[in-house]
Amino acid sequence: MTSHNVQDALENATSDASLARAREVSAKIKEAIAKDPSEFRVLTGDRPTGNLHIGHYFGSLRNRVELQKKGVDTWLLIADYQVITDRDGVGPIKDRVYSLLTDYLAIGMDPQRTTFFAHSQIPELNELMLPFLSLVTDAELRRNPTVKAELDATNGRPMSGLLLTYPVHQAADILFCKANIVPVGKDQLPHLEQARVIADRFEARYGLASSGKSVFPRPQALLSEAESVLGLDGTKMSKSRGNTIELGMTADETAKRIKKAVTDSDRHITFDPVNRPEVSNLLLLAALATNGDPHEIAAEIGDGGGGTLKNVVTEALNEHLAPIRAKRLELAQDPAYLAEVLHAGIARAREQAQATLREVHEAINMVY
Repeated sequence: MTSHNVQDALENATSDASLARAREVSAKIKEAIAKDPSEFRVLTGDRPTGNLHIGHYFGSLRNRVELQKKGVDTWLLIADYQVITDRDGVGPIKDRVYSLLTDYLAIGMDPQRTTFFAHSQIPELNELMLPFLSLVTDAELRRNPTVKAELDATNGRPMSGLLLTYPVHQAADILFCKANIVPVGKDQLPHLEQARVIADRFEARYGLASSGKSVFPRPQALLSEAESVLGLDGTKMSKSRGNTIELGMTADETAKRIKKAVTDSDRHITFDPVNRPEVSNLLLLAALATNGDPHEIAAEIGDGGGGTLKNVVTEALNEHLAPIRAKRLELAQDPAYLAEVLHAGIARAREQAQATLREVHEAINMVY
């Protein structure tokens, strides 16, 4: 695949036609999982830049638990090296890594069925970047939509080498463990397209073309159909904006946050995401927490106004999150257990990474 063809594939990854194809593939994957989950391995994860919140939970975390319950081999990456792609320090990163792990376990991720690891602790994974970097050009990386988006988010900060190679590092995260499905939103499809390009080029240069043996699977997107949740001020939910509700917050803290949420002056509550985004977002939160319908919740509130709406949302979220928070408090009091879970996951991930790296060395004839 030429440089321009690759660029076209990356830029078109979120086009209407490509999105439709991705949805078709996702539907087939879901059907196949229902029949035989043992055929699949999923890689997903988060950056430890702060505590997880309800946007993460309703957007992706609940789906991870469902995949695990269905029997899919799940690998959960705590992407600590990605923290330094666009900042000068790591902050209290160790605390944040364990906070993420605590959240994962509290929502129901099971260390017997899920492998938790931080990629800074898997040197063999990171070594894969060297041969992978030989498969992409400088121009391709600079035109990569993911790199452009991440660079724009830095507000004019000069691009670091790590940010430039960000898509290659992500490809290493996916391919080292032979993951064949990656849960993503439509905006993240270029990430996965880059990983497929690297896998294809490796196979063409070193794998199938020379030995007849495939080293890497072609990872496919499992598109998220989760509703987009806004922050309590009606803008994008973000830890830095303080418009979130963290999973570890108390019921009182949650109530205080929701009390300050933005609504509007119309006392008659309706679900209208286009014309009333803030009110509709609160209704959506209540619906997600109760498995209800936002239109029906709005009808029940009627002329109750923003105050009643906020009370409904507060009660729904606190009731839904109560068992998660109780489990989280219990886990936080046992740091030895948390360390045991993380170290066991790291050991398994290293074993897999070592096996993959041996295959790569064999394919490129670097076994001495």
